Amino acid sequence: MITVDNIHKSFDGVPVLQGLSLHVEAGEFVALIGRSGYGKSVLLRHIAGMLRPDSGQIVVDGQNLHTLRGAQLQALRARFGFVFQGGALFDSMTVFDNVAFPLREKTKEGETEIAERVHNALGRVGLVDAGEKFPAQISGGMVKRTALARALVLEPEFLFFDEPTTGLDPMTGQAILNLIDSCHRNLKYTGIIVTHQIPRVFDIVDKVAVLHEGTIRFFGPPEELAESADEVVRQLVTGTVDNPV
Repeated sequence: MITVDNIHKSFDGVPVLQGLSLHVEAGEFVALIGRSGYGKSVLLRHIAGMLRPDSGQIVVDGQNLHTLRGAQLQALRARFGFVFQGGALFDSMTVFDNVAFPLREKTKEGETEIAERVHNALGRVGLVDAGEKFPAQISGGMVKRTALARALVLEPEFLFFDEPTTGLDPMTGQAILNLIDSCHRNLKYTGIIVTHQIPRVFDIVDKVAVLHEGTIRFFGPPEELAESADEVVRQLVTGTVDNPV
């Protein structure tokens, strides 16, 4: 499980996270939504151990992420997978080598074992026949699938998605959400997805966290979100431009 406890973070004196707390149970899949540029990806990077809070703590499976050092920190982070917004593939590597990269960097497995695991990961995302292609030779949707396969190849217990459907047409974006849903149901990882795919993402998550002004304004199941009487929450979900936001 993941517990975010009263974290604060500022950049150049500008507060972004202001006493934010959040608790995600093991195996849950949570959507993190809110206005663009107001800290969703910053929060996700804190939870993934890429940023350190100015104050507060983040506890993952009983371990304080930001007090661990050396081998203990690396051991915890080895249990994480991260899908970046743009895919973050290596342009000079094939799809196969992109997915194989974490195995070659973080394990001592031989090329036969690596090839089998890469083949399985590509199979999960429907890219078995694309292994020899380079990122420039595949579609945007296939880039996202490759990034997902790379995140899955180490079989992480925690998987974080930073706007995985950005730049995709609605049909392809829905296909990526369906794929993420299928992987979660099959692999049972604990997941957090930052997204603007509202309300489509509500069909694949257990809970929704609404980030507003540096704190969590709402946290609960999608059906409770739909019934919220909070005007700020309703505006952030519906996208209307009237007050209060």
